[in-house]
Amino acid sequence: MPRAASDWAHNLSSALYGLPRSRRLRLPAEFATTLKSRRRGRDEIFGVYAVTNPYSYARLGIVVSRKVSARAVVRNRIKRQIREAFRRSQEMLAGLDVVVVASPKAGTAPAALLRTSLQKLWERVEEQCRKF
Repeated sequence: MPRAASDWAHNLSSALYGLPRSRRLRLPAEFATTLKSRRRGRDEIFGVYAVTNPYSYARLGIVVSRKVSARAVVRNRIKRQIREAFRRSQEMLAGLDVVVVASPKAGTAPAALLRTSLQKLWERVEEQCRKF
């Protein structure tokens, strides 16, 4: 069954709003530096670590291990939720490198709970980073 034109337009618009490569942490050293930071927040679903960076924009790193879920589809759903929540909060996190580490409870949590948890944690680490 062929796809409707609106489906193609929707896929194109979500690609336009995606997370560009410049907004991601890619190197192991970048992850290590951020994870060693004392500026962090944690709840039962996520751990969020942050450190200031020399850029005017925020960068994101995501860690979702097989301990969260053995199923890749579940891990990928969590990563998509994290990226979307980050995309919506980029202005607040400007100038920070942020790493989100998912706990096993993230695999069974509903999407709304994931978003609210991330929002609270990002506010907490952003406040800690602005103090310094």
